[in-house]
Amino acid sequence: METIESLESRAGLNAVARTTAILERIAQREGDVQAFLTVDREGALAQAAAADLRRQRGEAGPLNGVPVALKDNLSTRGLRTTCGSRLLENYEPPFDATVVRRLREAGAVIVGKTNMDEFAMGASTENSAFGPTRHPESLERVPGGSSGGSAAALAYGGCLFALGSDTGGSIRQPASFCGVVGLKPTWGRVSRWGLTALASSLDQVGPMTRTVRDAAIVLGVIAGADPRDATASPLPVPDYLDGIEDGVEGLRVGVAPDLLTTLELAGLDNGGVRSRLEAAARTLTTLGASLVNVFLPSPDDAVAAYYVLCPAEASANLARFDGIRFRQLNGQQGEGEDIWQTIQQTRGRGFGREVKRRILVGTFALSAGYHDRYYRRALAARTRIARAYDAALMDCDVLLMPVTPTPAFKLGEITDPLAMYRADSYTVGVSLAGLPALSLPFGRVDGLPQGVQLVGRSFGEATLLRVARALEKEEG
Repeated sequence: METIESLESRAGLNAVARTTAILERIAQREGDVQAFLTVDREGALAQAAAADLRRQRGEAGPLNGVPVALKDNLSTRGLRTTCGSRLLENYEPPFDATVVRRLREAGAVIVGKTNMDEFAMGASTENSAFGPTRHPESLERVPGGSSGGSAAALAYGGCLFALGSDTGGSIRQPASFCGVVGLKPTWGRVSRWGLTALASSLDQVGPMTRTVRDAAIVLGVIAGADPRDATASPLPVPDYLDGIEDGVEGLRVGVAPDLLTTLELAGLDNGGVRSRLEAAARTLTTLGASLVNVFLPSPDDAVAAYYVLCPAEASANLARFDGIRFRQLNGQQGEGEDIWQTIQQTRGRGFGREVKRRILVGTFALSAGYHDRYYRRALAARTRIARAYDAALMDCDVLLMPVTPTPAFKLGEITDPLAMYRADSYTVGVSLAGLPALSLPFGRVDGLPQGVQLVGRSFGEATLLRVARALEKEEG
């Protein structure tokens, strides 16, 4: 398996040849999987040629010549950025997102933009206006969402790493489904400038990689303060590879014995998730860690709070898409045409069903008669959830949790929106708390990849990566 680190050990490897091989792999698999919305063949080969020149001159960066796929809600200068929506079908940003600029500066080769649930609203990549992405191992199943295109592209070999965005689990859940590593950093660890906002207090850009060490390398490149993003933390970025091989001897791992009960009673957990979690716990104790029982909030409470707060923020963030400032479905506004009619037609035709649903829910929750009844209560619940996670992490170094209630489900299997929302049951609480979390492949359930989730203290990515690396080595 080729990784970022394996490339570094192969001196003189031709970036153009590598990128050509990646593009051929994309051409072979895209007809079935549909992980990409845009493949920039010419641009990627030009970037690869430039990477080869830098290497010859001794100017190679930490990601020089490494092919990357970007989720299509990250602004990329001169490259179509659709957010999976018809509303932005032909939009080409005039600027790079901060994380994209940092990847370019590190020498990465951008091969294309990946499919996603429209405006990152979904858990299956079935809500894309351009059709669903399919699981690369089982084409009748979903790859997860909303970063399903990034996970699928990485899993089938269409890149060496990918970037996704995680609002309520959109990096971790597809990483678990597709058998790759997915890291959601602490909120504020990575700049959000140039990321099309879904819920600003929750959104976070993060890497999807084939190994834990690769995740550490990419995080070290994209993390850090940004004068364009006031919410990006000014804390210095450590070397995440330093100490990553130190093992877990003496560390405390928190487990919540009752965490699975709610979903098991609802029939949403088939038992395989519990078995993988227990196997991971046994492995950690064998390696010298100790298990500590902790209390974590009910998954149902976290889902309820999240699906008030996220739609509320989305209803405000998506107000900019009015057909005037970005794109109009019917071309230029005609002279004398009513502006409100333009807005109504643009949003009516441009937004998909799930986007409309969440905008309506969010606007309702913020309305004068219901603000206190719903939005304020959800904010209070978020505070309680965050405090509960912080209290649990006072007693341990990391938490061990499931990522998803089940392995990847079939396309079209979940039609009830509320049932789909519960696919995020184990991830949204961590997002509400703003903590770092990592999905690590750990065996298979029903023949499909299944991950376990590790959650760390705020800005504790180094410890998180250290524990994940120890588990990864044992799993093989």
